[in-house]
This record gives sequence, structure tokens and C-alpha cells, in this order.
Amino acid sequence: MQRVLNLKIKIFSDGANLDDFRSLGNLEYIKGFTTNPSLMRKAGVSHYAAFIKEVLPLVGTKPISFEVISDQFPEMKRQALKLAELGDNVYVKIPITNTRAETSVPLIAELRQAGVRVNVTAITTIRQVQELVPLFTRTGPMVISVFAGRVADTGVDPVPLMTRAKHLLSGAPGIELLWASSRELLNIFQAESAGCDIITVMPDLLKKLALIGYDLEQYSLDTVKTFYNDALASQLNL
Repeated sequence: MQRVLNLKIKIFSDGANLDDFRSLGNLEYIKGFTTNPSLMRKAGVSHYAAFIKEVLPLVGTKPISFEVISDQFPEMKRQALKLAELGDNVYVKIPITNTRAETSVPLIAELRQAGVRVNVTAITTIRQVQELVPLFTRTGPMVISVFAGRVADTGVDPVPLMTRAKHLLSGAPGIELLWASSRELLNIFQAESAGCDIITVMPDLLKKLALIGYDLEQYSLDTVKTFYNDALASQLNL
């Protein structure tokens, strides 16, 4: 675990299960939290305001991102301002477009002007990052969430994209690059190598952190024992 604590990149937990917030909130290596409507639906969340009220005490002063749930920009702005009032550690997730592929950049600019800590989400291309560059001149925290895992799902290596995105962010104080939708622990080291500031990791994947640095010969033996014991437990025979 010491190797995890020595990482420069910040690990955020990504989820919506209250038990995960309870178990992870005080862990030193968990630097923040994110969630989204899909994760909330999966966790059975049906009342957004009640969910937020329960989550905030569990995360303490660590940053947490909540997402707007409207597809109309005026309503997105209203929701964003309401969420931003919840605390200095609250970031508001604004998708890079709405469902009609209309850019959210003007709205993000307005929210930045109003002092809202924006987490721009659902980014998958360098062009989308470039659209945000003019907003980097304004001071104040902002997170740029590039869904590297989804990029990788298409067969494209996300590391060059993340490296280019970090270059675009260089020299912009308070702007952090987030590697989103991680798929394996290796992504943590890829993200750090690419210069990312944050990576989001699902709780189930966080359980594998103890494997970092694990002896591979021993891991081989563990695997053989697992296969053998499962064969016995299933009473397989030939």
C-alpha cells in the first residue's frame, strides 16, 4: 500500500453506493469522490437530494462531483448553481454536450464566471478539450474528465490522447486532468505517466490495490491453486 501512497496522481472513488462512501471516506489514499446518474440508478438511488444529504457528511472535506440531470442549458445552470452552494468541496459535473450534441462550452464559461467549480465530463476527443482551452485563462478550480476507459473500449490507446490533453492544460492554474472510466489497475500508472492529476476508480477495482507490487511467481502459484481448488469444489472428474 505504500506504493499507492507514494503516487503523485490522486485516486478518486467513482460510485453511488453509500456503504462504499462510508468505508472509503477516511482512507488516506482516497483523495476524492465522483458519481453520476447511471451509477446512482445502478445503486437504486431514486431521490437525488436525499442521496446528496447522506453523502456529504461521509466525504468530509474531500472533493466530490455531482452531475446536473437536465438536458436544457438554462435548467442545467440552475441546477449547477444549486449544487455549488452545497460546499466548497463540491464540483458540478457538466457534460461537454447535451443529448442533441449542442456544446456546453458557453454554459461552462458562465459557471466559471460565477465561481462554480466545474467538472467537465464525458469528453472523449482532443477536439473537445481544445474547445475548453479559452476558459483556462480564468482562475479557479476546474476538472477536465476525459473518459480514457471508453476510448480504450473502441480499440484506441488513450495514453497519447491524455498526454496531449495534459499539454493543453499546462500553465493553466487550477485546471486538473482526470482519467475517467478506468478498467484495470494498470490505468493508474498509465494515467500518472501521462501527467494526469486524478484518476477515478470504481470500488470493486479499488479492492485490487493490494495486488500492486505483488510477486508474479506467487501470483502464478495462487492461480494454479485457485483452479485446482475450484475443480475439487465442483467435484469435476474425467
